[in-house]
Order: sequence, then structure tokens, then C-alpha cells
Amino acid sequence: MPERSRVMRTDTSRIPSVLAPALAAVGTAAVWGFARARRRTAERLAAATLETLLNAIDANDHETGAHVRRVADYALLLARAAGLDERAQREVERVALFHDVGKIHEALFDIVHDDDKLTPEERDAIATHPGRGAEVLAPLCAFYPELPDGVIAHHERWDGGGYPNGLRGEQIPRVARIVAIADTFDAVTHSRRYRAGADPARGAQVIAEGRGRQFDPELADLFLSPRVYAQVVKRLKAAQREADRPQAPRAASAERRERKRESGVPSVSFRWRGRGAARGQPAR
Repeated sequence: MPERSRVMRTDTSRIPSVLAPALAAVGTAAVWGFARARRRTAERLAAATLETLLNAIDANDHETGAHVRRVADYALLLARAAGLDERAQREVERVALFHDVGKIHEALFDIVHDDDKLTPEERDAIATHPGRGAEVLAPLCAFYPELPDGVIAHHERWDGGGYPNGLRGEQIPRVARIVAIADTFDAVTHSRRYRAGADPARGAQVIAEGRGRQFDPELADLFLSPRVYAQVVKRLKAAQREADRPQAPRAASAERRERKRESGVPSVSFRWRGRGAARGQPAR
């Protein structure tokens, strides 16, 4: 009997060491599952934030909202033609949709909504929008790392003469090089408040003239290739038909802001902290 008890105690003492790897695996799986669930929740919140930003662009200026969607359409056509995989195409689409998010900064509100042609001073102010946009999107870079870098670089030039950082050639992120072509084509071919849009042939001419200077030459050639260009023109005409539909009269900027103030509806704007500002305080 004593011997039997000794054997049983020996077997029992071995059980924890036998189960230890399995228990460790279960614990690791539980922690990993919890972390994955938290990650998915954070991803959903990040996606909801992007949706809110896109709605803010529309609310701040309908024309800018329509512009970024057309740019995304053209940029996706070019990305697919360039052979980018599905993930890279989604990155191009996101940068295209948010490349002008910096324009909803309150400092640019009156300029964006002005019906007159921009003055040199106003052009300088508008030129700050890539940096402002990148700052808005920086908190989301853990989920969308291409967004801040792509947005801040969409006005860089292949020859190094762009802004804000004077990047040259392949120093410019590929996603920004794609969006730059789509953005320019739409800017030329679509009407602004102070001028009528040009025809697609003029848009193509501007891209061709900027080849190797403003734009990546290979991407410019691809954009102007018969297959891609035909698709771009088809999308352009569809967008123009949509724009020609009767719209409600647009209120003047001052009237619109006054109506918001009287109705208690807050203006859609962003305030960023300056580098030296205290936490929670708006930048001056």
C-alpha cells in the first residue's frame, strides 16, 4: 500500500508538466484572440472615421466632395492598368478620396468658397492643404500608413519643383504620383466657380506636356494609352451628365455661414494643436 501511494503521488506530480505546453497554448490563443478582437474594433473605428471625414468634405464644400470622387475614379483606372494588386488599389483610392481633406481647415474656408479667381496670397494659403491634410490623417497611419505620406505628396513634381517638400522622381510615393495625374486631369476638365472646364483633349494635352516634368513619365504614358484614356473619358462624361442635373441654388458663403450660426449647426472645420500648444488647446 505505501508503495502504491508513492506511485500515485509520482504520477500526479507529473500532470502539470505534461499539461503545461497545452495550457500555455490555450493562454496564448486567448490573449491573441482578445488582441485580434480589439484590433478589429479599432479597424472599424478607423474606417468609420474615414467615412466621417468624407462626409465632412461633402458638407464643407460639395464641389470638393464631387472632385475627390472623380479623382478616385480616374486614379483607380490608372492603378489597375499599372498592374497594382487589390490592396495597393485600395490605397490609391483612399489617398485620392482624402487628398484634399486639408482644404476643410477653417483657415481655408473662405478661400475655397470664394467665387473669384484666387489671388497669389490665396494660392499660397491653399498650398498649405497637403500638409494640413496629412496632419489630420496622421492618427490613422497605424491602419492606413499610405494616407499621410500620399496626401502630403500629391502636389510634388517629378522634376523636384513641387511642394511642400520638393521631392523628385521615385522619392514621391507611387500612390501620390498616380493621384497627381488624376487630380490634374480633373482640375483641367471640370468647371470651377470662376471658369469653365476644358474638353478631355485639353486635359490629355496637359498630362502629355507634364510628362517627365510634373508627372511620372511611365504613368503619364499609361494614362494616355488608348485603352485607359477611353475609360477615363467615359467616366468623365458620366460625371458631367450627373453635374448637369438641376441642383438647388447654392447660397453665398456669408449667407450660408449666417444660416448655420442662427440654426445652431456647427461649422465643419478642424483645429490642430500647434507643436507648442498645450494638450486640448487649439493651435493659434
